[in-house]
Amino acid sequence: MRANTWAGRNKVEVRDVPDPRILNSRDAIVRITSTAICGSDLHLVDGYVPTMQDGDVLGHEFMGEVIEVGPGVARDRLSVGDRVVVPFPIACGACAACAAELYSCCENTNPNAGIAEKMFGHPVAGIFGYSHLTGGYAGGQAQYARVPFADVNPLRIESDLTDEQVLFLSDILPTGYMGAEMCDIQPTDVVAVWGAGPVGQFAMDSARVLGAARVIAIDKEPYRLRMAEQAGHTPVNFEEVDVRSALLELTGGRGPDKCIDAVGMEATHGSAHIAAYDRLKQAVRSETDRPHALRQAITSCRSGGVVSVIGVYGGLLDKFPAGAWMNRSLTLRTGQCHVQRYMKPLLARIERGEIDPTRIITHTLPLDEADRGFEIFKNKEEDCEKVVLKP
Repeated sequence: MRANTWAGRNKVEVRDVPDPRILNSRDAIVRITSTAICGSDLHLVDGYVPTMQDGDVLGHEFMGEVIEVGPGVARDRLSVGDRVVVPFPIACGACAACAAELYSCCENTNPNAGIAEKMFGHPVAGIFGYSHLTGGYAGGQAQYARVPFADVNPLRIESDLTDEQVLFLSDILPTGYMGAEMCDIQPTDVVAVWGAGPVGQFAMDSARVLGAARVIAIDKEPYRLRMAEQAGHTPVNFEEVDVRSALLELTGGRGPDKCIDAVGMEATHGSAHIAAYDRLKQAVRSETDRPHALRQAITSCRSGGVVSVIGVYGGLLDKFPAGAWMNRSLTLRTGQCHVQRYMKPLLARIERGEIDPTRIITHTLPLDEADRGFEIFKNKEEDCEKVVLKP
């Protein structure tokens, strides 16, 4: 089959690779009809996530048709011919974490748990196409994929919604929604979102759906800010204004009630010397992550507010404002998304027309053009917000 693979830092390559096969009784094989390039894939390509190997199949946002199921999969849960969306974290459905609906913390699905434990203190769940740190599972930017624990993870789509309407239930829509949900939004709240990429856009839409009085979008790309403004959110360009000052002005001097970091480890800063400082420290591995957005969110949030972190962080960062966090009674909430918890409720919201996931799609390409998709997405060319790939 054809698959998009990691070919070294800053390089991906579509190659012929072996077809997946059933390895365990609870596996299924899915013929992929749509997949996507995620912002967190760029962390792999940029070399900031360790344990990648040449030939690893990328991609953790995918859906398609079940063409084979293992003998341990109950047919009332999943059958050949079912149309499914596959969540990016792989959950067993039986451990303590899964019982608490903390699916991205599953205790049983990462065969390389020892590596993750050394990195994070405790292991995390297996993830499709996201390094050997999270299990080394082949990803979904391919024609076919093996889906472990297939009786637990895939969501059957039984309506006539298009792939584009439901594909992002695999990751970025639940991630954005969880970022907003962790804010405990009240009807009078002003919510500021750092990052107007796909996850940030969905965090903004989710904050609106959950009742925020106002949602502010912070980014530097004009096309991203226009997209957010067209959806009813207030744009702030951090290359044109000081973010904290702008937020104080927009909130009567108090600061946003809730702040969401939808950027993560490769953040940029409007001030050239501050941006250069963290880029240099990251380049020489004095820190693994550039936490500009997280610092700003903490120092900008009103006292007693909530900072929700859904942007991906992978290791260590410098100058974390612990004093502001502690002394101003801020609540910090975070986590890789527990996608399985949100898939059905968000599918219902899509069916009711409350959220339109298709609004962020700017490019649709054949799988064989994945390298071009990565290039325009990474470099923000052609006003690229989200790339969907068709195997």
